[in-house]
Order: sequence, then C-alpha cells, then structure tokens
Amino acid sequence: MGKNRPIKFRILELLLDGKEYWNYEIVSKIQEEYGMKSNFHRDSINFDILELASGGMLKDVEQKVDEEGVYKKDFLLHRYTITDFGKVRASDACLRGL
Repeated sequence: MGKNRPIKFRILELLLDGKEYWNYEIVSKIQEEYGMKSNFHRDSINFDILELASGGMLKDVEQKVDEEGVYKKDFLLHRYTITDFGKVRASDACLRGL
C-alpha cells in the first residue's frame, strides 16, 4: 500500500485509526507491504517503532514477554497507540486518515 512512503511515515499512518497494536503486528504488516522478509529487516522496522515512541509520536501502553515466539522468544513485546503529537506530525507529512 504505502511502499513508496518512508517506513516511519507508514507506521504512523497505520496507527492513525487510533487503535492499539503490538510491535510484531506493525512489523509483520510493514514487512509484507515492503517485501522485507529477513530478520534484519524485522529488527530494523522494530527500531523505527522505538524511535517514533522515543520521539513522543507513539505511546507504549502495554508490555509482555514473548513466551510463544510470535516475534522473538523471550523478547519484550510492546503495544503502541499514536499520540496527539504523532497525529500532528502525521498531518505535517500529509498522511491520510486525519
């Protein structure tokens, strides 16, 4: 869908619906859309999510240990929602859904 859009913009766009998403849900969606299949890409996308959260555009609302291995076994999973600041930045980037 947003293959020509920078990944961080696409992550913000995915969260514009106001719902909460686990990092692995976001990562798998981006991997599928951008054709990024490797573990390196998986971890790079997750790092993009962390940068958006550290910049105040996403809010970490829940954490749990990945006991089943849906992302990486024994890895800490995070559930995110977009912040008001993230919505403003998305609007500045002319993302749809606002």
